[in-house]
This record gives sequence, structure tokens and C-alpha cells, in this order.
Amino acid sequence: MINKNEWLTVGLITSCHGINGQVKVKSLSDFEERFLKPGIRWLQKENELPSKIELISGFKQPGKETFIVKFQGINSRNNAEQLKKFKILVKADTLPKLKKEEFHFLELVNLEVKTLENNELKKIGKVINLENEKNNLLVIELFKNQKKVLIPFVKEIVPLVDIKNNFLIINPPNGLLEL
Repeated sequence: MINKNEWLTVGLITSCHGINGQVKVKSLSDFEERFLKPGIRWLQKENELPSKIELISGFKQPGKETFIVKFQGINSRNNAEQLKKFKILVKADTLPKLKKEEFHFLELVNLEVKTLENNELKKIGKVINLENEKNNLLVIELFKNQKKVLIPFVKEIVPLVDIKNNFLIINPPNGLLEL
């Protein structure tokens, strides 16, 4: 279950854009509306407490995974410069509804990872993170040696995700777990 008190990082402010207080945001989300639709967002500097801010407008840069956004009260390049490296957060309980066979990142973390060998399920590790740089990779820590391996989150390799019972099954190609 998703803890409603948890925060999810959906973007990272990388730089200013222009002289009127706009900032460039690297998206860490599949939901573009987080950077386009006006409303309340939360900003966090390093590990400080998140602070509330209002998104006024935003647009996606053509051909890129970055957005240019404007926040309430940030009206100059100097103001925007102060926001560099801030994370844009949303509360985990405000996550959009998904279709069947879709999952939120927070639902996958800490799931036990199993393989099917000789018609028996074998526990091999747990999901500790997700890397999302154009492709979704599960970061799995193996129980046998605490090694971290990256597993593509695709149906062919991860045929079953059982959120209710807290596990997923992987069908890794030969050698993938030995990398």
C-alpha cells in the first residue's frame, strides 16, 4: 500500500530559463500534466522539509523530456536561480489512477523478487529502486550476495507483478543476474 505521508519526486529543476523567473525542469514522471496544469506543487531543497508553491503555467520543450515552468512569486532570473537543484514533489496519495497492468514506482519498491525454477518459486531478492531514464529499470538487490542488478521492467522479463501479495516474478535472460 502507498503511504499517504510519503513524497514522490516527479521533477528536478535544472536551470533558469529566460529573465522572467521561469525554470527548466527535468521530468521524472510519466504524467506530463504535473508540469503543465496549474495548481499546488511542493519544492524541496536537498533534505529540507518540502514547501508549498503554486505552478502558474508550463510547456514541454519540443523533442525533449524537459519542461519550462513558471511558479507564483518567482519573477526574476535571480529568483529562479535560487531554485536550481530543487526537487518537485507530490504527495503519494495524489497519484493518478492507473490502468490495469500499470504500477506506480512506490508500489514496486520493497516487493520481493522471485523466479520460477522447476515449477517452484524461488526468492532471489527485493526491489530497492527504479531508474527511469527513458526506460524503466528495476534496481534489485540479490539476497545471496547483496549485489544490485538492473532488470528491464518489461512484460517479457517481469511477467507478473502481485502488489496484493507483495512480490513480482522475473524471467531473466541467461546471464542477466550475473552481470
